Amino acid sequence: MEQSPIIELRSVSKNYGNTTALHNINLQIANGEFLTLLGPSGCGKTTILRLISGFESPSQGGLLLQGHDITTIPPDKRQVNTVFQNYALFPHMTVWDNVAFGLRMQSRPKGEIRERVFEVLRRVRMEALADRMPRQLSGGQQQRVAIARAIVNNPLVLLLDEPFSALDFKLRKQMQLEIKHLQRQLGITFVFVTHDQEEAFAMSDRVVVMNEGEIRQIGTSQEIYEEPENLFVARFVGEINVLEGVITGIVKDDVYTAVVEGVEFTIRSRREFAADDKVKVLLRPEDLKVYLAKEDAQKPPFFIGHIQETVYKGATVDIMLTLETSGKMLQAAEFFNEDDVDISYSPGDKVTVTWVEGWEVVLDSEGE
Repeated sequence: MEQSPIIELRSVSKNYGNTTALHNINLQIANGEFLTLLGPSGCGKTTILRLISGFESPSQGGLLLQGHDITTIPPDKRQVNTVFQNYALFPHMTVWDNVAFGLRMQSRPKGEIRERVFEVLRRVRMEALADRMPRQLSGGQQQRVAIARAIVNNPLVLLLDEPFSALDFKLRKQMQLEIKHLQRQLGITFVFVTHDQEEAFAMSDRVVVMNEGEIRQIGTSQEIYEEPENLFVARFVGEINVLEGVITGIVKDDVYTAVVEGVEFTIRSRREFAADDKVKVLLRPEDLKVYLAKEDAQKPPFFIGHIQETVYKGATVDIMLTLETSGKMLQAAEFFNEDDVDISYSPGDKVTVTWVEGWEVVLDSEGE
């Protein structure tokens, strides 16, 4: 990272009694970045948020904000604000008063309060509802008020802890776009927590995938999806087929021959392997190419399989099939456009299966 990070966690661990919530976390967050912490419940992502905000203190390690140690600085002395799951609006206050509350607590001049509150309400498109009470607002409107209240104090960093969890599907999608656009407009660093990989991919500059208190991978949405560094990441961020293989030869630096589920293929990997190494070949459903065997449209190598089930999803159809060589179940996804002929499969149909060359991810036998 070329510029100094706005937030840095250095060798941070957090224990609750005998339970380790975070283990040796090292993380740098760039100024103006939209960073998402992604992982299952209990993986430690909300703990990181609470450490950054100051609501928790690390058991080991330290935190820096703009290069200054804030490990022991109380929450109200940090230029960090949080939007919680339930928004935590004051029910007895209007929208305007909710947003103005923090500035009034700082005894800011009335003219400054009026100007700043109006400006942030305009930015979140809530100025017309300034006199409403929280109970008179929709979930999305309450969320925008919570964000306005958080950004009116000009924080360096805004933390968002699963803020869409209470919204219905359509509103959730709408708010994802709104928050992303707002972050670009404000230029504030956003640290977002979610367990939803689609949400993380749609909004983030970078994604931090976590499990059991550890960071498993950091990268762009595309890197996380297309180049998972381990089996946990591969399985957590979408459907994946995991095939067993053995390296049989080295063609050149990144090209190998391998017997995969009983069939020899040429595979590509930036990782280094030797002959006889056991490997796992990871393929997304959309990586696979399936043909009815009677079409004889494929050149070897390929698997022979049999259709078990198809699931129509509109733009795609999911195909479940088993391989003759090993009996392994695979999932493929066929995509359609207006130029495609209609392709249909029936249970029991014999098919040939291969994949788009170079789209495979090859890990060692332990899945790392």
